[in-house]
Amino acid sequence: MDYPKLRGVNAFPTPVQGQQMICIQDPQGFSQRAVFLPLPLFFIVSLFDGKHSILDIQAEYMRKYGDLMYREKIEEIIEQLDAQLLLDSDHFRDTIEKEKGDFRLSRIREAAFTGTSYDSDSITLRGQIERYFSPPDGPGEPCRENPSGTLKGIIAPHIDFQRGGPCYAFAHKEVRERSNADLFIILGTAHCGMKNYFALTLKDFRTPLGMVKANKAFVEALSKACHWDPFEDEFVHKREHSIEFQLIFLQYLYPGKPLEIVPILCRSFHEAIEKSISPREIPQVREFIEGLKEAARSIDREVCLIASADLSHIGLQFGDGDPASSMLSETRVSDLEMLAYVEKMDAEGFYDSIQKEGDRRRICGFPAIYVLLSINGVKRGKLLKYAQSQNPETQSAVTFASLGFY
Repeated sequence: MDYPKLRGVNAFPTPVQGQQMICIQDPQGFSQRAVFLPLPLFFIVSLFDGKHSILDIQAEYMRKYGDLMYREKIEEIIEQLDAQLLLDSDHFRDTIEKEKGDFRLSRIREAAFTGTSYDSDSITLRGQIERYFSPPDGPGEPCRENPSGTLKGIIAPHIDFQRGGPCYAFAHKEVRERSNADLFIILGTAHCGMKNYFALTLKDFRTPLGMVKANKAFVEALSKACHWDPFEDEFVHKREHSIEFQLIFLQYLYPGKPLEIVPILCRSFHEAIEKSISPREIPQVREFIEGLKEAARSIDREVCLIASADLSHIGLQFGDGDPASSMLSETRVSDLEMLAYVEKMDAEGFYDSIQKEGDRRRICGFPAIYVLLSINGVKRGKLLKYAQSQNPETQSAVTFASLGFY
């Protein structure tokens, strides 16, 4: 590979054992491992743009560092990055095409984060989730008898359980105590690129706690309301965590009970912010919201909506010039002002609060929350828990919240 080309990755500084390193992560999740590079090696990798030959890279390295980087070393770096699917190469394309083909033929979406984000053993996993409900951080174990039936939807985080587990518990306690639903429409946040604004799947989801079936009649009815193919980006479901993480909590709450879901992934609505228009002025978004409302009205079952959504992403890792520690107080104020619109079920007010700042806080759950507010049809929301999780190593932070809608 004479002209190596790095795929679209995230790169940000982070200290490792006292040494300043650059962390490279794949936002699409094709590569499961982060790569940490010292600055001289990152300089080499930064030239993997498909335009610099290995000879060019050697010359640039000599100019910057006054030292010779042997061709064999650069080839070794290329080989290692390509093996981890971080390069735009024939190996990457062949691997992904095979994965897409296998996923297309499978009737089951297998759990993607067992053994990394949560335990693969069902008994251990139940103990892990149970601890998130425990005070003082959690809301207490939910009462499992005679739910009130007043809850119609929730917003819950999709951050990893280690950082956000207790916040998940606040939302899911409400589900168990106040909802009679056995069908859950889950609006997940897609963290990698999609062609369309929404992606459906008919696949059932399997986790260490068992199988959750997709309600195929609902998904098919919704797909027929779309004048575009809502299954075109189905492969994104394979590695996306935002639906999977909600299922773990639902299965914990209802052990042995057959649950069904409508799994929906939502792409960024940043086009609306760039054009200063309401998301409903995007034809595909408007059509999908109307189709989802109609499908929910026509089904003779109790339904609960779940928006799997984090809030602000701030600090050096996300491109800010200042560390997150200097922004946490201001971010909290802005987040709570934004969530006040959510509590009032004001979809356009929620959007306007993001748009007027140019989404400078990077509200990744914006599409899922907006869709929930647009179809929920209830009068009142309530903030249950707000939290911030700071990572001192990357000098960054993510905020998230749980809300109930009644």
